[in-house]
Amino acid sequence: MVRASSVKDVAARAGVSLGTVSNVLNRPDRVSPQTRAKVEQAMHDLGFVRNESARQLRAGRSRTLAYVLLDARNPFFTDVAEGAERAAETAGLSLFLCHSDNRASREGDYLAHLVEQRVQGILVTPVDPQAAVLDDVRRNGTPLVIVDRTRSDDAFCSVAVDDELGGRLAVEHLIERGHTRVAFIGGPDTIGQVRDRLAGARRAWAEAGLPDDQLTVVPTSGLTVVEGRSAGERVMGVARRRRPTAAFCANDLLALGLLQQLSTSGFAVPGDLAIVGYDDIEYASAAAVPLTSVRQPRQELGQRAAELVLDEADNPAHLHQQVVFTPELVARRSTLG
Repeated sequence: MVRASSVKDVAARAGVSLGTVSNVLNRPDRVSPQTRAKVEQAMHDLGFVRNESARQLRAGRSRTLAYVLLDARNPFFTDVAEGAERAAETAGLSLFLCHSDNRASREGDYLAHLVEQRVQGILVTPVDPQAAVLDDVRRNGTPLVIVDRTRSDDAFCSVAVDDELGGRLAVEHLIERGHTRVAFIGGPDTIGQVRDRLAGARRAWAEAGLPDDQLTVVPTSGLTVVEGRSAGERVMGVARRRRPTAAFCANDLLALGLLQQLSTSGFAVPGDLAIVGYDDIEYASAAAVPLTSVRQPRQELGQRAAELVLDEADNPAHLHQQVVFTPELVARRSTLG
Protein backbone atom coordinates (compact mmCIF):
# COMPACT_ATOMS: atom_id res chain seq x y z
CA MET A 1 0.00 0.00 0.00
CA VAL A 2 1.41 3.41 -1.03
CA ARG A 3 1.79 5.88 1.83
CA ALA A 4 0.03 9.21 1.33
CA SER A 5 2.36 12.20 1.09
CA SER A 6 2.55 14.34 4.22
CA VAL A 7 3.21 18.00 4.92
CA LYS A 8 6.76 17.01 5.89
CA ASP A 9 7.26 15.44 2.45
CA VAL A 10 6.06 18.64 0.77
CA ALA A 11 8.35 20.80 2.90
CA ALA A 12 11.37 18.58 2.12
CA ARG A 13 10.70 18.57 -1.63
CA ALA A 14 10.14 22.34 -1.77
CA GLY A 15 13.09 23.08 0.52
CA VAL A 16 11.01 25.14 2.97
CA SER A 17 9.93 24.88 6.58
CA LEU A 18 6.78 23.13 7.84
CA GLY A 19 5.48 26.55 8.87
CA THR A 20 5.78 27.83 5.32
CA VAL A 21 3.75 24.86 3.98
CA SER A 22 1.16 25.50 6.67
CA ASN A 23 0.92 29.14 5.63
CA VAL A 24 0.45 28.16 1.98
CA LEU A 25 -2.44 25.90 3.02
CA ASN A 26 -4.10 28.22 5.52
CA ARG A 27 -2.75 31.78 5.07
CA PRO A 28 -1.40 32.01 1.51
CA ASP A 29 -1.33 35.82 1.64
CA ARG A 30 1.59 35.57 4.08
CA VAL A 31 3.79 33.74 1.56
CA SER A 32 5.60 35.34 -1.40
CA PRO A 33 4.27 34.33 -4.83
CA GLN A 34 7.58 32.64 -5.70
CA THR A 35 7.66 30.50 -2.55
CA ARG A 36 3.96 29.70 -2.83
CA ALA A 37 4.45 28.50 -6.42
CA LYS A 38 7.36 26.29 -5.32
CA VAL A 39 5.30 24.69 -2.53
CA GLU A 40 2.27 24.21 -4.78
CA GLN A 41 4.46 22.52 -7.41
CA ALA A 42 5.81 20.16 -4.74
CA MET A 43 2.25 19.31 -3.71
CA HIS A 44 1.38 18.58 -7.32
CA ASP A 45 4.47 16.42 -7.88
CA LEU A 46 3.78 14.38 -4.74
CA GLY A 47 0.01 14.13 -5.27
CA PHE A 48 -0.48 15.71 -1.87
CA VAL A 49 -4.06 15.96 -0.54
CA ARG A 50 -4.57 17.83 2.72
CA ASN A 51 -6.19 15.93 5.59
CA GLU A 52 -9.21 18.20 5.93
CA SER A 53 -10.87 16.03 8.59
CA ALA A 54 -7.88 16.25 10.90
CA ARG A 55 -7.64 20.01 10.40
CA GLN A 56 -11.30 20.49 11.19
CA LEU A 57 -11.16 18.35 14.31
CA ARG A 58 -8.17 20.33 15.57
CA ALA A 59 -10.28 23.44 15.07
CA GLY A 60 -13.03 21.91 17.21
CA ARG A 61 -15.72 21.37 14.56
CA SER A 62 -16.07 20.38 10.94
CA ARG A 63 -17.11 22.44 7.94
CA THR A 64 -20.20 20.30 7.53
CA LEU A 65 -23.92 20.49 8.19
CA ALA A 66 -26.08 17.38 8.23
CA TYR A 67 -29.73 16.75 7.45
CA VAL A 68 -31.35 13.61 8.86
CA LEU A 69 -34.38 13.26 6.60
CA LEU A 70 -37.35 11.00 7.09
CA ASP A 71 -37.84 9.48 3.64
CA ALA A 72 -35.33 9.89 0.81
CA ARG A 73 -37.87 8.38 -1.62
CA ASN A 74 -40.22 11.32 -1.13
CA PRO A 75 -39.28 14.29 -3.38
CA PHE A 76 -40.57 16.66 -0.71
CA PHE A 77 -37.57 15.91 1.50
CA THR A 78 -35.01 16.10 -1.31
CA ASP A 79 -36.43 19.52 -2.20
CA VAL A 80 -35.99 20.58 1.44
CA ALA A 81 -32.41 19.29 1.29
CA GLU A 82 -31.80 21.36 -1.84
CA GLY A 83 -32.74 24.52 0.05
CA ALA A 84 -30.51 23.58 2.98
CA GLU A 85 -27.63 22.90 0.61
CA ARG A 86 -28.05 26.35 -0.90
CA ALA A 87 -27.56 27.98 2.50
CA ALA A 88 -24.65 25.67 3.35
CA GLU A 89 -22.84 26.53 0.13
CA THR A 90 -23.29 30.25 0.78
CA ALA A 91 -21.57 29.74 4.14
CA GLY A 92 -18.76 27.69 2.57
CA LEU A 93 -19.96 24.42 4.10
CA SER A 94 -20.93 20.99 2.83
CA LEU A 95 -24.26 19.27 3.53
CA PHE A 96 -24.31 15.59 4.50
CA LEU A 97 -27.61 13.70 4.07
CA CYS A 98 -28.75 10.83 6.30
CA HIS A 99 -31.89 8.77 5.64
CA SER A 100 -33.63 7.59 8.82
CA ASP A 101 -36.28 5.68 6.82
CA ASN A 102 -38.83 6.74 9.46
CA ARG A 103 -37.08 4.48 12.00
CA ALA A 104 -36.35 5.94 15.43
CA SER A 105 -33.40 3.59 16.07
CA ARG A 106 -31.71 4.53 12.81
CA GLU A 107 -32.33 8.22 13.48
CA GLY A 108 -30.72 7.90 16.91
CA ASP A 109 -27.66 6.14 15.48
CA TYR A 110 -27.19 8.88 12.90
CA LEU A 111 -27.53 11.67 15.45
CA ALA A 112 -24.97 10.06 17.77
CA HIS A 113 -22.54 9.60 14.87
CA LEU A 114 -22.95 13.20 13.72
CA VAL A 115 -22.26 14.52 17.22
CA GLU A 116 -19.09 12.40 17.30
CA GLN A 117 -18.08 13.87 13.95
CA ARG A 118 -18.48 17.39 15.39
CA VAL A 119 -20.62 18.68 12.57
CA GLN A 120 -21.41 22.39 12.84
CA GLY A 121 -25.12 21.76 13.05
CA ILE A 122 -27.87 19.22 12.42
CA LEU A 123 -31.19 19.58 10.66
CA VAL A 124 -33.61 16.76 11.39
CA THR A 125 -37.11 15.79 10.40
CA PRO A 126 -37.64 13.53 13.41
CA VAL A 127 -39.78 10.45 13.73
CA ASP A 128 -40.93 11.92 17.05
CA PRO A 129 -40.20 15.61 17.69
CA GLN A 130 -40.50 15.00 21.44
CA ALA A 131 -37.90 12.22 21.45
CA ALA A 132 -35.25 12.36 24.18
CA VAL A 133 -32.49 11.72 21.63
CA LEU A 134 -32.94 15.28 20.37
CA ASP A 135 -32.34 16.63 23.87
CA ASP A 136 -29.19 14.48 24.05
CA VAL A 137 -27.83 16.27 20.97
CA ARG A 138 -28.50 19.63 22.57
CA ARG A 139 -26.76 18.61 25.80
CA ASN A 140 -23.70 17.61 23.77
CA GLY A 141 -23.51 21.17 22.42
CA THR A 142 -24.37 20.51 18.77
CA PRO A 143 -26.89 23.01 17.34
CA LEU A 144 -30.03 21.30 16.01
CA VAL A 145 -33.07 22.58 14.12
CA ILE A 146 -36.29 20.59 13.69
CA VAL A 147 -37.60 20.61 10.11
CA ASP A 148 -41.22 20.08 9.02
CA ARG A 149 -42.21 19.33 12.60
CA THR A 150 -42.96 21.31 15.77
CA ARG A 151 -42.42 20.60 19.44
CA SER A 152 -44.46 21.45 22.48
CA ASP A 153 -41.60 23.57 23.86
CA ASP A 154 -39.09 26.10 22.52
CA ALA A 155 -35.96 24.10 23.30
CA PHE A 156 -34.98 24.13 19.62
CA CYS A 157 -35.49 26.21 16.55
CA SER A 158 -38.06 24.69 14.23
CA VAL A 159 -39.26 25.34 10.70
CA ALA A 160 -42.64 24.06 9.59
CA VAL A 161 -45.77 24.83 7.58
CA ASP A 162 -49.26 25.53 8.95
CA ASP A 163 -50.67 22.12 8.02
CA GLU A 164 -54.04 22.71 9.62
CA LEU A 165 -54.51 25.71 7.35
CA GLY A 166 -53.36 23.57 4.42
CA GLY A 167 -56.01 20.96 5.15
CA ARG A 168 -58.62 23.65 5.43
CA LEU A 169 -57.63 25.17 2.06
CA ALA A 170 -57.88 21.78 0.35
CA VAL A 171 -61.38 21.00 1.59
CA GLU A 172 -62.67 24.53 1.14
CA HIS A 173 -61.65 24.24 -2.50
CA LEU A 174 -63.58 20.97 -2.89
CA ILE A 175 -66.66 22.42 -1.20
CA GLU A 176 -66.50 25.42 -3.53
CA ARG A 177 -66.46 22.96 -6.44
CA GLY A 178 -69.75 21.52 -5.18
CA HIS A 179 -68.54 18.34 -3.47
CA THR A 180 -70.57 17.17 -0.47
CA ARG A 181 -69.06 13.67 -0.10
CA VAL A 182 -65.29 13.80 0.40
CA ALA A 183 -62.70 11.21 1.49
CA PHE A 184 -59.60 12.13 3.46
CA ILE A 185 -56.84 9.65 2.55
CA GLY A 186 -53.79 9.46 4.80
CA GLY A 187 -52.02 7.87 7.71
CA PRO A 188 -50.82 6.67 10.03
CA ASP A 189 -52.25 9.15 12.52
CA THR A 190 -49.03 8.98 14.54
CA ILE A 191 -47.65 11.47 11.99
CA GLY A 192 -48.37 14.98 13.21
CA GLN A 193 -48.85 16.40 9.73
CA VAL A 194 -51.53 13.84 8.95
CA ARG A 195 -53.41 14.76 12.12
CA ASP A 196 -53.09 18.49 11.43
CA ARG A 197 -54.21 18.23 7.80
CA LEU A 198 -57.22 16.16 8.82
CA ALA A 199 -58.05 18.64 11.59
CA GLY A 200 -58.03 21.46 9.03
CA ALA A 201 -60.24 19.44 6.69
CA ARG A 202 -62.75 18.77 9.47
CA ARG A 203 -62.78 22.42 10.46
CA ALA A 204 -63.63 23.52 6.91
CA TRP A 205 -66.30 20.82 6.71
CA ALA A 206 -67.95 21.87 9.98
CA GLU A 207 -67.88 25.56 9.07
CA ALA A 208 -69.67 24.70 5.82
CA GLY A 209 -72.44 23.01 7.84
CA LEU A 210 -72.02 19.65 6.09
CA PRO A 211 -72.87 16.31 7.79
CA ASP A 212 -69.96 14.76 9.68
CA ASP A 213 -70.46 11.35 8.10
CA GLN A 214 -70.04 12.75 4.60
CA LEU A 215 -66.34 13.44 5.29
CA THR A 216 -64.91 9.93 5.53
CA VAL A 217 -61.40 8.95 6.59
CA VAL A 218 -59.62 6.28 4.54
CA PRO A 219 -56.58 5.32 6.65
CA THR A 220 -53.24 4.28 5.14
CA SER A 221 -50.18 2.71 6.72
CA GLY A 222 -47.86 5.16 4.99
CA LEU A 223 -47.66 8.12 2.64
CA THR A 224 -46.64 6.25 -0.50
CA VAL A 225 -47.83 5.66 -4.07
CA VAL A 226 -48.58 2.01 -3.22
CA GLU A 227 -50.83 3.07 -0.33
CA GLY A 228 -52.55 5.55 -2.64
CA ARG A 229 -53.38 2.77 -5.11
CA SER A 230 -54.75 0.62 -2.30
CA ALA A 231 -56.91 3.49 -1.04
CA GLY A 232 -58.22 3.96 -4.57
CA GLU A 233 -59.45 0.37 -4.67
CA ARG A 234 -61.33 0.89 -1.41
CA VAL A 235 -62.85 4.24 -2.33
CA MET A 236 -64.04 3.19 -5.77
CA GLY A 237 -65.36 -0.09 -4.39
CA VAL A 238 -68.08 1.81 -2.49
CA ALA A 239 -71.56 1.80 -4.07
CA ARG A 240 -71.97 4.79 -6.37
CA ARG A 241 -74.78 6.42 -4.38
CA ARG A 242 -72.55 6.52 -1.27
CA ARG A 243 -69.16 6.91 -2.93
CA PRO A 244 -67.19 10.12 -2.32
CA THR A 245 -67.00 12.43 -5.30
CA ALA A 246 -63.67 13.89 -4.22
CA ALA A 247 -60.59 12.94 -2.20
CA PHE A 248 -58.10 15.00 -0.24
CA CYS A 249 -54.82 13.08 0.10
CA ALA A 250 -52.37 13.80 2.90
CA ASN A 251 -49.51 14.06 0.40
CA ASP A 252 -48.87 14.01 -3.34
CA LEU A 253 -47.48 10.47 -3.42
CA LEU A 254 -50.81 9.16 -2.15
CA ALA A 255 -52.61 11.35 -4.68
CA LEU A 256 -50.47 10.04 -7.54
CA GLY A 257 -51.11 6.45 -6.47
CA LEU A 258 -54.83 7.17 -6.30
CA LEU A 259 -54.72 8.72 -9.77
CA GLN A 260 -52.89 5.67 -11.14
CA GLN A 261 -55.47 3.28 -9.67
CA LEU A 262 -58.39 5.25 -11.08
CA SER A 263 -56.83 5.45 -14.53
CA THR A 264 -56.08 1.71 -14.56
CA SER A 265 -59.65 0.91 -13.49
CA GLY A 266 -61.26 3.13 -16.10
CA PHE A 267 -62.46 5.89 -13.78
CA ALA A 268 -62.22 9.54 -14.82
CA VAL A 269 -60.52 12.34 -12.88
CA PRO A 270 -62.20 14.61 -11.92
CA GLY A 271 -65.42 13.21 -13.49
CA ASP A 272 -65.71 10.21 -11.16
CA LEU A 273 -63.42 11.48 -8.41
CA ALA A 274 -61.73 14.85 -7.98
CA ILE A 275 -58.33 14.73 -6.24
CA VAL A 276 -56.34 17.18 -4.11
CA GLY A 277 -52.82 16.33 -3.02
CA TYR A 278 -50.42 18.02 -0.61
CA ASP A 279 -46.81 19.30 -1.00
CA ASP A 280 -46.96 20.24 -4.71
CA ILE A 281 -43.89 18.22 -5.62
CA GLU A 282 -42.66 18.49 -9.21
CA TYR A 283 -44.53 15.33 -10.25
CA ALA A 284 -47.87 16.84 -9.23
CA SER A 285 -47.98 19.24 -12.17
CA ALA A 286 -46.44 16.65 -14.52
CA ALA A 287 -49.01 13.90 -13.84
CA ALA A 288 -51.22 12.57 -16.65
CA VAL A 289 -53.97 14.61 -15.03
CA PRO A 290 -52.14 17.52 -13.38
CA LEU A 291 -52.89 17.46 -9.66
CA THR A 292 -54.42 20.20 -7.61
CA SER A 293 -52.17 20.37 -4.55
CA VAL A 294 -51.47 22.39 -1.42
CA ARG A 295 -48.04 23.89 -2.00
CA GLN A 296 -45.42 23.93 0.72
CA PRO A 297 -42.35 26.20 0.25
CA ARG A 298 -40.00 23.22 0.30
CA GLN A 299 -36.68 24.82 -0.60
CA GLU A 300 -37.46 27.78 1.66
CA LEU A 301 -38.02 25.36 4.57
CA GLY A 302 -34.57 23.87 4.11
CA GLN A 303 -32.81 27.17 3.53
CA ARG A 304 -34.33 28.81 6.59
CA ALA A 305 -33.56 25.80 8.76
CA ALA A 306 -29.90 25.86 7.68
CA GLU A 307 -29.66 29.60 8.32
CA LEU A 308 -31.04 29.11 11.82
CA VAL A 309 -28.65 26.30 12.71
CA LEU A 310 -25.69 28.35 11.41
CA ASP A 311 -26.78 31.32 13.50
CA GLU A 312 -26.97 29.10 16.57
CA ALA A 313 -23.47 27.77 15.84
CA ASP A 314 -21.91 31.21 15.35
CA ASN A 315 -23.96 33.66 17.43
CA PRO A 316 -23.63 33.57 21.25
CA ALA A 317 -26.78 35.73 21.47
CA HIS A 318 -28.82 33.30 19.35
CA LEU A 319 -32.50 33.00 20.30
CA HIS A 320 -34.54 29.99 19.25
CA GLN A 321 -37.25 30.69 16.67
CA GLN A 322 -40.28 28.65 15.65
CA VAL A 323 -40.86 29.62 12.02
CA VAL A 324 -44.20 28.72 10.43
CA PHE A 325 -44.72 29.17 6.69
CA THR A 326 -48.12 29.63 5.05
CA PRO A 327 -49.24 27.05 2.45
CA GLU A 328 -51.20 27.88 -0.69
CA LEU A 329 -53.57 25.89 -2.87
CA VAL A 330 -52.60 25.40 -6.52
CA ALA A 331 -55.66 24.38 -8.56
CA ARG A 332 -55.18 22.14 -11.63
CA ARG A 333 -57.18 19.72 -13.79
CA SER A 334 -57.67 17.03 -11.12
CA THR A 335 -60.37 19.23 -9.57
CA LEU A 336 -61.13 21.75 -12.31
CA GLY A 337 -61.90 19.32 -15.15
